[in-house]
Amino acid sequence: MLSFEQPIILALILPVLAGALYLMLKGGNKKLLISRAIVLSLLIVALASPFTLVSQVTEQENPQLVIISDETDSMQLFEEGVADELYESLTTKTPTTLVRLTGDKTALGDAIVQYASSDNQVVLVTDGNNNYGKDLEEGLDFAQNIGSTVYAVTPEIESNDLSIQVKGDKTAVKGNEYRFEIIVSQAKEVPVEYTFNAYADDELIRSGTFTQSSRQRSYQIPYRFNELGAHEIKIELSTQADEADNINNNFLKSVYVVPKPKIQYITDEPDSPLSNILYNLYDTSTNSNISNLDSQKAVVIDNIPANRISESDVSILKQYVSNGGGVVVTGGERSYEYGDYLNSSIEDILPVTSTPTQWKGGRDIVLVLDISPSTEKHGTLPEILGNAIYLVQKEELRGAYMGVIAFGKEGHDVSGGLKYLGTAGNREFLEEEIRQLRPSTTSETSLHQGLEVAQEWLNTETGTLDLVVISDGGIEDSYEESLNMAKDLKKDNVNFYFVHIRSSAPSQQDESGNVYAEKLVENVEGTTNNYFKLDAGQRANIISDESIEPPLDENESTSSYQLFEFNPSHFITRNSNVKANITGYNDVTPKPGANRLVVASNGKPVVTTWRYGLGRVASITTDNGKDGGWSSQMYSGNNSQLISATVNWAIANPQPEEGAVVEAPDTWFGLPATITLTMYDEKVPELTYRGDELELAFVGKNTYEAQIFPKTIGMHYVSGYPIAVNYAIEYRDVGLNEDLPSLIIGNGGKVYSQKEARANLLTDARQNSLQSRMEPESWKMYFILAALLLFLGEVMLRRSMEIIESRKQE
Repeated sequence: MLSFEQPIILALILPVLAGALYLMLKGGNKKLLISRAIVLSLLIVALASPFTLVSQVTEQENPQLVIISDETDSMQLFEEGVADELYESLTTKTPTTLVRLTGDKTALGDAIVQYASSDNQVVLVTDGNNNYGKDLEEGLDFAQNIGSTVYAVTPEIESNDLSIQVKGDKTAVKGNEYRFEIIVSQAKEVPVEYTFNAYADDELIRSGTFTQSSRQRSYQIPYRFNELGAHEIKIELSTQADEADNINNNFLKSVYVVPKPKIQYITDEPDSPLSNILYNLYDTSTNSNISNLDSQKAVVIDNIPANRISESDVSILKQYVSNGGGVVVTGGERSYEYGDYLNSSIEDILPVTSTPTQWKGGRDIVLVLDISPSTEKHGTLPEILGNAIYLVQKEELRGAYMGVIAFGKEGHDVSGGLKYLGTAGNREFLEEEIRQLRPSTTSETSLHQGLEVAQEWLNTETGTLDLVVISDGGIEDSYEESLNMAKDLKKDNVNFYFVHIRSSAPSQQDESGNVYAEKLVENVEGTTNNYFKLDAGQRANIISDESIEPPLDENESTSSYQLFEFNPSHFITRNSNVKANITGYNDVTPKPGANRLVVASNGKPVVTTWRYGLGRVASITTDNGKDGGWSSQMYSGNNSQLISATVNWAIANPQPEEGAVVEAPDTWFGLPATITLTMYDEKVPELTYRGDELELAFVGKNTYEAQIFPKTIGMHYVSGYPIAVNYAIEYRDVGLNEDLPSLIIGNGGKVYSQKEARANLLTDARQNSLQSRMEPESWKMYFILAALLLFLGEVMLRRSMEIIESRKQE
């Protein structure tokens, strides 16, 4: 298609044509005027710089390589000198540059962005642990977008090392259970014995000796702080095993304890199990109607009919939630559909409507996509990706979870696990990740490698499990291994589908003409109903549009429904571990954009949330657990954590909004700590650190920021607010980053050992230097030549006619 660099110049053709038409109307020579108008128009088109985009293939026999040698402190665990030896091997054969990264933080993403260009390829010699600056994935995306390939060389690990860290909320509530997580990591995957002691304000609260064989293990520790203000959690780890460094064997975490948050409880049943939880965990004021909400962190409305909530009450609630407040509305025999909530004002702020829900979802879907080079060579890659995106976009699957795996020589995680399709952000994320897939650099089509990743995802899942392979069908080399893997998946009740994109790719049939993909499905499923062979442009409607009912527990009666965590990664369900039955519920339907978290075994939503303005609203659509009610199990034992987690989510930040509120995360040695100060009164803002007043920067309404640069590891205090400073972040992640291979391969690169790099890296770099680029090709000269030929032709023709005419006259 013809394009123009200066299309505005084409507008000059209009006055040329208008002038020619005017002169013809005045009696001018029509043929001459038409000829000259065409000549001038062609010259104007040439001035507009016409061009087309053509594919140009460039080849480099000696591609330029940049070796980025990670020599930061964490690399002391690995063999030294790998980058230098590789540089010496490559520099005699091709232009090679060596760049060294040193210090106590690793900025691989920044280094890739700095050194990658369209004229070179990048080789990382690293453990893959990026802990500063741009994400590694961001750097790899940048390199791929500009046409540079990034490879990784992983040195042999020589020494083991242990590291410990603590995760948990910075803010705790006085007297309430506070949970934090201790994470122990090791560089190697070997049995190692260690002991750790956990202290809260120098009081030993947990200790023990443990043996760990995996790369990482975590421990959940509960504790209650009974005094307000700053507190310290300290973990000390010791081991008799050999390790490279013990600087990362101690960890500090600061905790700031605040009073119980104030909530307003609207109920007619102040003696219910729900009431007991609220009175115990929060500063709860009980009312029968909504009153002043200025100092309240949340409002809990318990089984109140719509006619008891006036229009003025709803107006107050809407403003309260829009400004950042939280609301929890529980069900019962006088609320939701039983309390005339449908189409009422109170329903406006709720994440549900009081109409019966139709269950859709209850399933996990894994897409396993073929990105071997044959898919590009034979033109099937766009069809493979198009079919995958079609499934992501299917409206019938909005209640399901979906993940994407790609395979060439190896299988790698594209989506970061299963994503809930009920949110637009997750669907857009999956579509973008699929669109960015590029063929792998090796010729193998190892379907079994992709199935192996899928098995890791699905072996702990329940409900309806679907695995969809989308490929050009060239799976001869991996057929037997893939068949065994697929049969193992079938034993775990995984439904196996194969979408076969028709092409001329080799290795699709055996000697008898049987199609490997079709055989695979028949041997796994016992039928070929789940095998689909498509032409270009076709889409497989492989997932039934019918609603999927979750399996009923054989032990539960039709009047009792087991609860399931529908979204186990949400704040509310992350640590709840609900194991309860209910005998009744309010039948509601989640609104678009709402997040269904807990459902009954018949698919009815029980806990649903959404954001309203700046605030949070949760619907618990069963009752308050009173005697003779529906849900007494949900309010007893560990199940009650679901209720407190829901209220805590609605509260968001338990810090009281009064006076001056300081917030700051803990930090690592060598990195600054950013402090945020929010003023809720008219006082002059002021913060001090080590006796000196900090300089505050105004960043928003009543909000200020400051930074400190701690010089020592330990506890630091800003106007009494605690900040823990731990070992340098470089020592946190030990050993090889297990995500590095999938990140590199997913962006078109390859991962090597030192020996493999010396043997194959240059060959692969030469192959990848064959790049197809769209380059502009100018058509300016063609239009000038056309104008010149037309002009000369017209002059010669006119001159010939004059000569003929003059001879006739003689």
